[in-house]
Amino acid sequence: MEHYLEVCQAAARLGGQVIQQWLGRAEVRKKGPADLVTQADLASQEAVRGAVLSAFPDHDFLGEESTSNRPAARRSEYRWIVDPLDGTTNFAHGAPHYCVSLALERQGELLVGTVYDPVHDQCFSAAVGQGAHLNGQPIHTSDVVDLSESLAAVGFPPNPSRDAPDLRMFLEMVYRCQAIRRSGSAALNLCYLAAGWYDVFWSYATRIWDIAAGVLIVQEAGGVVTSPAGGKFVLEQAHFLAAANSALHGQLLDAATAAVGNPDAP
Repeated sequence: MEHYLEVCQAAARLGGQVIQQWLGRAEVRKKGPADLVTQADLASQEAVRGAVLSAFPDHDFLGEESTSNRPAARRSEYRWIVDPLDGTTNFAHGAPHYCVSLALERQGELLVGTVYDPVHDQCFSAAVGQGAHLNGQPIHTSDVVDLSESLAAVGFPPNPSRDAPDLRMFLEMVYRCQAIRRSGSAALNLCYLAAGWYDVFWSYATRIWDIAAGVLIVQEAGGVVTSPAGGKFVLEQAHFLAAANSALHGQLLDAATAAVGNPDAP
């Protein structure tokens, strides 16, 4: 496990270095409406891929910028999952809030995860059963137990409809929380939750590469992550309710049920 985490951290940091080399000169193109990709995304992914597969050549690799963007047939029980630039829109506009997210899973179980913010040199990491850390120092979720005192995070899909579950949830939560933030990086939202800077976060629109590392970091920091219905979090589906503790999570689930009706709406 220690070797997995060392490689994970080194590869994520390498991806972050590559991203910074493209800052201010990367060309932007659209994958879909309001869904951007840059040369930095592609270069970071190749750097991360090379780092992890040189260490573990028999492992599988899934990246956001893979040819199909879909999980391939599994050859190994181990799979590395990377978002080489989470927060591409921020990066493209010069907003200093983006990161590299990298995790290793074994048949659906997250083993290690790293989220690296190259702007602030913040490396969030976790290994299963070993807690969560920021630049080597332990982190833990907040002790806020009432939504009315919570700072929440939300992420919207690239091209949301008016009745998208995340928007409906936002309209419900804006009356229940102290404040809500939309930062543009799901991975950093989860890490800020793990560090106690945010208290709750939900998403019906994230993909597996957005949140694989961050979910493990939240769980190892003492947080609660479930499916939108309150059941076990399913990595492949990647939709979740996340909270600093069980008290907040129960209130978050109540809000989701009130807002969405069918808590597992896609």
